[in-house]
Amino acid sequence: MAEPNQIRQSAVAVAGVRSPVLESGPDDASEAVVFVHGNPGAGRDWEGLLRRVGEVIRAIAPEMPGYGAADKPQDFDYTVTGYAQHLAGVLDQLRVRRAHLVLHDFGGPWGLAWGLAHPDSFASVTLINTGALIGYRWHRYARIWRTPVVGELFMLMANRWALRTVLKRENPRLTSQQLDQLYQQSRHPATKRAVLKLYRATPADGFEALYPMLRDLDRPALVIWSSRDPYLPVEQAELQRQSFPTAQIEVVDGGGHWVFWEEPEKVASLVLPFVREQLAHQPVTSPPGSP
Repeated sequence: MAEPNQIRQSAVAVAGVRSPVLESGPDDASEAVVFVHGNPGAGRDWEGLLRRVGEVIRAIAPEMPGYGAADKPQDFDYTVTGYAQHLAGVLDQLRVRRAHLVLHDFGGPWGLAWGLAHPDSFASVTLINTGALIGYRWHRYARIWRTPVVGELFMLMANRWALRTVLKRENPRLTSQQLDQLYQQSRHPATKRAVLKLYRATPADGFEALYPMLRDLDRPALVIWSSRDPYLPVEQAELQRQSFPTAQIEVVDGGGHWVFWEEPEKVASLVLPFVREQLAHQPVTSPPGSP
């Protein structure tokens, strides 16, 4: 077995759609922390946290269809439901029976929709600048992407210089390397097509429908939000108590939308104790058939 802090790479296919997977920690545990990226994310976004969490428990970061090196079929169901179903297939193939979710951006609704559909497997959640958004209105780029023709034209103009300039202005703590990574992850024409389909299929007020069902589950939750997220306002952090009544809410001063990059030590200092606390209450299990 590889050392716990090493990252392994593999891939799984769900209904013929391939998703690369990064893993750290034990590779045979049926309980895992599952990292789900958003837009324009990829599994590698989580490498820092993946290594740290892998010292405690199996840690998994799949790449979702349309993004990174995952397949980007034109006929994939680029909706919250479609992504939740794909995540279910990934976890089933990886033999994960109990998942502690760590979610960012659109990974929030994808992962939460999975949790609602699989309550017996949904153990806990860490929400990083995402959640069951209440009273939310789309940020300006989402409004552009949701507009036919205008969205396509905007995507055509999103060259390296333009994307780096805009992201740096709105998220000033991102490094040059991180800006380049986001550009590389968003530049593929099929990724741009996936983004347009996803945003056009998702009404902003649709997120609100999640919270009554999540409140009934009342899963343990850690909410981490940066105070200066330009796309998802920090006021949403406290609103997550409507979905998770006992949530631990932590607002990180400064930073932008990618707070786990911008304040990695602070975020790790919150995530790791939370994960350990969950494991103290729920012992790690082995795959079916193991002694």
